[in-house]
Amino acid sequence: MTRRKESMTPQEIEAYSAALTAQFLSSPAYRGAQSLYAYLSFNQEVRTASLLRQAQADGKRVAVPKILGGEMVFLWLDDLTAVREGYFHVPEPVADGPLADDPTALVLVPGLAFDARGYRLGYGGGFYDRFLSREPHHPTVALCYDFQLVEQLPAEEYDKPVDAVLRYPPAP
Repeated sequence: MTRRKESMTPQEIEAYSAALTAQFLSSPAYRGAQSLYAYLSFNQEVRTASLLRQAQADGKRVAVPKILGGEMVFLWLDDLTAVREGYFHVPEPVADGPLADDPTALVLVPGLAFDARGYRLGYGGGFYDRFLSREPHHPTVALCYDFQLVEQLPAEEYDKPVDAVLRYPPAP
């Protein structure tokens, strides 16, 4: 999966990301959310910058993850440029606060692969699974390229499936 993502051109990544952003912004989960907890994309992940800007323009509070003390927390981020390279080279807020505090915020979950049941193959840290175990009432959505959606992934008892997986191109 990593090799397939690495083979994507910058133009493909941008085009697919724009289409996925449009799908996401028109989803009932997004429209009903007051707050959005979303990742800051890096490498070949679905780009989230325009999605985050639109969420702010739509009056939603935006929070992004940061690793503090070995755990992932979400911090409110009003200035989307106030980020730097953090844990494992993932962009994260420069500041260590304020801590996001919306127990029902919509969470945008990244991953390497997903299956139709919503299970995901992450990047090996277990950060999202632990976060969602601590705060289980968040609705969750994942965005992925069509090749990242596989028939079935192995799932352990601690794995937390996402509520919806949006992919591009969509299934025929």
